[in-house]
Amino acid sequence: MCGIVGIIGQSPAVPLLLDGLKRLEYRGYDSAGIATLVDGQIERRRAQGKLCNLEALLVEQPMAGTIGIGHTRWATHGVPNEINAHPHATRHVAVVHNGIIENFLALRAELTAAGHHFESDTDTEAVVQLISHFLEQGFEPEVATEKALKRIEGAFALGILFAGRPDLLIAARRGSPLAIGYGAGEMYLGSDALALAPLTQKISYLADGDWAILSNQGASIRDREGHPVVREVKQTLLSGALMGKDGHRHFMHKEIFEQPQAIGDTLNTMLNPTSRTISLATLPFALKAVQKVSIIACGTSYYAGMVAKYWIEQLARLPVEVDIASEFRYRNPPMTPGGLALFISQSGETADTLAALRYCRAQGQHILCLVNVPESTIARESDVVLQTVAGPEIGVASTKAFTTQLTVLACLALALARSRDSIDHATEARLSSALVEVPARVADVLVHEGRFKALADDLVGARDVLYLGRGSNYPIALEGALKLKEVSYIHAEGYAAGELKHGPIALIDEAVPVIVLAPSDELFDKTASNVQEVVARGGKVLFFSDAAGVDRLGVNASCVALPDVDSFVAPILYAIPVQLLAYYVAVAKGTDVDQPRNLAKSVTVE
Repeated sequence: MCGIVGIIGQSPAVPLLLDGLKRLEYRGYDSAGIATLVDGQIERRRAQGKLCNLEALLVEQPMAGTIGIGHTRWATHGVPNEINAHPHATRHVAVVHNGIIENFLALRAELTAAGHHFESDTDTEAVVQLISHFLEQGFEPEVATEKALKRIEGAFALGILFAGRPDLLIAARRGSPLAIGYGAGEMYLGSDALALAPLTQKISYLADGDWAILSNQGASIRDREGHPVVREVKQTLLSGALMGKDGHRHFMHKEIFEQPQAIGDTLNTMLNPTSRTISLATLPFALKAVQKVSIIACGTSYYAGMVAKYWIEQLARLPVEVDIASEFRYRNPPMTPGGLALFISQSGETADTLAALRYCRAQGQHILCLVNVPESTIARESDVVLQTVAGPEIGVASTKAFTTQLTVLACLALALARSRDSIDHATEARLSSALVEVPARVADVLVHEGRFKALADDLVGARDVLYLGRGSNYPIALEGALKLKEVSYIHAEGYAAGELKHGPIALIDEAVPVIVLAPSDELFDKTASNVQEVVARGGKVLFFSDAAGVDRLGVNASCVALPDVDSFVAPILYAIPVQLLAYYVAVAKGTDVDQPRNLAKSVTVE
């Protein structure tokens, strides 16, 4: 959601700002803009739509300057148009902003009464006018910013540029992430390290409440109270090369095909291939003492948590609750001190998940997180970090992040089971061996991607699609429906197969395809009977199973035989075909696969 990049240095800023914004496109946006200082005056270029529109404008109306800020905006307050695009500016100051200013209406009324004129419908402009207000009273930029920060309420990340000050860039964060990059005679600002990857590998992450004064020689960081603080400068392993598509048409396609490697790399951090045992990070609490697990997440990560509930309850015999983060706090749930709260977030910056984490911390829970970004806010506020080794995921629709989350959760379920003596060593070794086989079995599916491309042609004209699954594959049905909605804009719903006769069967006719996920496990016969009910009512069924399941089905359906795997790891494998199907339907429809309309990669506001 939204993206910030800033540069203060010696080289022309505009090309570097544009490149940084391109690296933030994956976050989702609907307008973009850049501001620089030219002869001490603020100049801006803004455009609605994709970055190519801004690039074209800059060709017609180029800008000089070695200091500047840029932004990709995902609309919250105000429609997506040029007037509401960032940066917002007065003759004194320009600001780019991620997040939401909660008290902007009160600030707007106060500043309007004081004679300030607002041009946009955004909450951001209240920040610009507030800083201008203090500058016009004679305060220096650093003081004016500090006074403004004390008046602002909400979650935000800010990049601030001042007229007449080519030696100064100010950054501030509260809630929304912000990183500072260190170069040789240059300093950088970005929403994440990926935006700065071609410029520097020396990154410092601002803590919540920090604000920083940047010159081309370094950064002076202050905490919420204004006290000078030092934040660790880390060496990031990200590089500009990671942004390439490597010959793939879309990032989503590339990332689907990166899954064998990503799953294998993630397994290698937790599983001993010789002893077939799981090794977690050192924990500040005993797994055996945990009496309940609360899993909290949003979107695709929530579905990963649902799969984990099946695994943990079945293997570890430990009760698990799974909650949508945006609803969790509002239940005000009672929590027994000493429980384990697990937070799943790809970015580690999801606002609702972070708020739920802080609630659980106050309730005396042990905090465990599963993230793909170990420097993220959620990681920093957790007792223990479990990390996926997926690498950057640029496509908005999650693929490799999801399957690596499932991989880590499977390992966690085994570790919990072993700690509670609910499985023996032979069972642990068998299930660990099944995990070791997953990367190769995923590769087997990807080799035959042409089957999914052909199947997608039959779904392009559908208005509605149903997905069915049982047991641990029920959440995969939900995830499959979500993927199709996200990238193809076709309405889809996932259901537990046993719920078919409790309502969804009323939707079945020849125009509603039904996609069924049914490995030949102990639940197969029940799911097969649901398929017969669909076929009897004229429904078109697309059936995913293994070879044995396809042979046993016994009704007229389009069948795809997937590799035979242990039912324990089937949810990981069965995520692959629903990803490929959604991808090829979207390609056939001509939608924006990597940046679907209205979606943001990381939701950093509630």
